Amino acid sequence: MSPATQTSSESEFNDVEIVCVDCGKKFVWTSGEQVFFRDKGLKNPPKRCKPCKKAKTERLEAILAAQALGVKQKVEVAVNCSKCGTYTTVPFYPSQGRPVYCRSCYIAMNPDILKPGLRGS
Repeated sequence: MSPATQTSSESEFNDVEIVCVDCGKKFVWTSGEQVFFRDKGLKNPPKRCKPCKKAKTERLEAILAAQALGVKQKVEVAVNCSKCGTYTTVPFYPSQGRPVYCRSCYIAMNPDILKPGLRGS
């Protein structure tokens, strides 16, 4: 692609500020990156800033490498409780857009979980 074509192609896009779903920091999705996404047929904008995308890729590669070796991995993900804001960890990767609660808030919202017989006790 010639520089003139590239510049005219980029001019149809404007830089967009996006909030990272992992760290909550703002990052810029440049017009050049938008052209790349369009040319590759990608429909959705990025959700993560470059450092968080790299960290996610490294986590997934580590999990795949461990699985290939037959090592069972225990997951622990750091989050802030959606109800009280407390920093906590959970044993799963949260789904985007779904709330995640600390143990106290989860039990307060689901008091029956502590009753005998409901957890196989």
